[in-house]
Amino acid sequence: MVHFSSMEVDNSISGQYNSEIKGKITMEHSEKNLLYPVFLRLDKLKILIVGAGEVGEEKMNFLLKSSPNAHITIVATWVGEAVNEIIAAFPESDIKINIKEVEETDVIGQDIVVAATCFEEVNKNVHRWAKKHGKLINVADTPDLCDFYMGSIVSKGDLKIAISTNGKSPTFSKRLRQYLESILDDDTSDLIENLHKIRDKMDVDFKAKVRELNKLTEKLLE
Repeated sequence: MVHFSSMEVDNSISGQYNSEIKGKITMEHSEKNLLYPVFLRLDKLKILIVGAGEVGEEKMNFLLKSSPNAHITIVATWVGEAVNEIIAAFPESDIKINIKEVEETDVIGQDIVVAATCFEEVNKNVHRWAKKHGKLINVADTPDLCDFYMGSIVSKGDLKIAISTNGKSPTFSKRLRQYLESILDDDTSDLIENLHKIRDKMDVDFKAKVRELNKLTEKLLE
């Protein structure tokens, strides 16, 4: 028969409990979406899109729909008519097109890179060059090579909501976007503008301003 002292038993239980807690914390973190959402001023950044086929067109259209004042350079061996149609739809945008094979020098001088060709080797080269020169990169349909994802966006005037499923279900993101667009009133922009004017007229300190605005908007959630 094996005998354990009470201290040994206590230590064993304590060790088991700590392991369970650590395991739970690790599992909770692994199950969370750890992405950090930001809203970028694309009028102050330079974006390179490599590839102008169906995927490249989709990426460009996605960016311009949200930020029509974006600065975009497209490098591709050919450009379809759809790209020209997208450009025509956003006349205020700044878009440059270079018909050629992509090179490492194309990445230099850009802030954000999107690899959207149908050639895996080309996309991997673009990814390698982007990381070498410290650029943020999105590689189409390759989450492991992405520094960021391009999720669904809900826009109602000044209100903008970004949706992420951690890259797992673009379809769910799309449906949630459609749902939010259907329930948000079209006068949301007027509401936000009025709140902005009220805030600017408040002659109180920051804490008092937050307190008053919280009181003013609490009924919005009822």
